[in-house]
Amino acid sequence: MVATDPVDARLLGVVAEMGRAAVHEVAARVGMDPREVASRLVALSATGLPLLVGVECDSNRLRAAAAQAAQQVAPQPYPYPPQQYQPPSGPVPMQFPGPSGPVPAPPVPSGPPVPPGLSGPHTVPPGPSGPHPVPPQQVPAGYPVRTGPPSTPVPAQPGPPSTPFPAPQPDAPMSMWGPPQTASWARGDQPPQDVTQPTVRTESDKRQGKVGTVLMTEGLEGEKLAIQLVEVVDPADYLFTAAGYRLQEGERSVVVHTELTNRGAVAFQSLPDLYLVLVTPDGKTISKAPVSLSSRPPHRIGVPPGETAGGHTVYVVPEQTEVTSVRWSPRPDEESRTLTWTIED
Repeated sequence: MVATDPVDARLLGVVAEMGRAAVHEVAARVGMDPREVASRLVALSATGLPLLVGVECDSNRLRAAAAQAAQQVAPQPYPYPPQQYQPPSGPVPMQFPGPSGPVPAPPVPSGPPVPPGLSGPHTVPPGPSGPHPVPPQQVPAGYPVRTGPPSTPVPAQPGPPSTPFPAPQPDAPMSMWGPPQTASWARGDQPPQDVTQPTVRTESDKRQGKVGTVLMTEGLEGEKLAIQLVEVVDPADYLFTAAGYRLQEGERSVVVHTELTNRGAVAFQSLPDLYLVLVTPDGKTISKAPVSLSSRPPHRIGVPPGETAGGHTVYVVPEQTEVTSVRWSPRPDEESRTLTWTIED
């Protein structure tokens, strides 16, 4: 079978040249989407060509991801049981209509009309009003009646005279709220105390170093990472051409070797050198080239907790460009987690 599609023919030529490679490496060589490359290669292998498309994975991590996905799509039980109708227990009383006929009107009371809001005339018994007598205290039978002199106020105990609260000194300014974690806002007799401590940066907080230095940082998901810039090969034209590539006039290649160690409990899911760039003296950055060398294997995606992964990154730069440092970051806008290694001549 002969491929008539020019894209398929180009894919077959690249695969024949590489011999054995991952799908994303073939996609990087031809500048296509890895999903489209995988679909075309599978379709070509089904036509009888001597082509085998394989898959490589981490069995334990893949089983954990599949189990988590199955839990997310499982149907959730209804939180409340449906209420069922239950008939009332016992006999139900029957109601029968009364005899039909006109209802007699109520009798009209005799006497003078009563104004609205009053129920009728009220009579007040004659006699002057006065204080109501207090009934005597009722004492249960069998209990003696307590009698004695009237109560008298308790005399106050003498004590030392009160003294005024000392006023603050004029040369000691008061703070209304005071520094954090203090109660000087509630005390006006003492000047506020400075409880702030100077920030001490430990060895693990360093974000800059030289070639060979191990620097500590965090990933986007809180991963505890230790990254070492092992080697910088500049120029690396002999490695580039030995892998079957060809440089244009006025270009040179640079190879950077890094190792990433995951020291936390969260797996690092990204490509270790995804945002590993070269930095020039004027601050410009150079991203990696979409090529890989057979003698210097590239990085692979993901680093489980407690493991170390190494790889090589290839760059193609103008021949006269000077490279002063190498910079790593989990994302270009994360300046607080960026690591920088200085390249010395």
